[in-house]
Amino acid sequence: MQIQLVTVGTLKEKWLREAFAEYEKRLGRYCKFSVTELSESRLPESPSEAEIAAALLTESKAVMQACKGKIIAMCIEGKQLSSEEFAGYLDRAAVSGDSALSFVIGSSFGLHDSVKDAAAMRFSMSRMTFTHQLARVLLAEQLYRAFQISTGGKYHK
Repeated sequence: MQIQLVTVGTLKEKWLREAFAEYEKRLGRYCKFSVTELSESRLPESPSEAEIAAALLTESKAVMQACKGKIIAMCIEGKQLSSEEFAGYLDRAAVSGDSALSFVIGSSFGLHDSVKDAAAMRFSMSRMTFTHQLARVLLAEQLYRAFQISTGGKYHK
């Protein structure tokens, strides 16, 4: 299975890069895992709604070009799953022939509706708000946990 993480923006903090690198390494045993980092649109300190909309539209074009296979949009209004349900989702995707999944994390202003509309699923890890950098680490951990659940590993208790 190919799992791609498409993100708008980069990991800036060293501790987040190290945490993500650990899960990226662990995921290599279960899938072909890749990350595509896209540039975040530059906006003024207090952008208008029109400026935000234009930036999200620009970012959405790059996101859609980068995605491979089925798109899963990471957004707060998405469906929340337990770790076991998430593992089941990945298992069903693999069995049904969806060999490529692209999880998309947008910029600090989120994702344009066109990306959400193109997604096979809108997924939310929580109703809480996390930085997009931390969300990347959390998603990588949950992907690893899901593979551990599916293979009967000891990581998930």
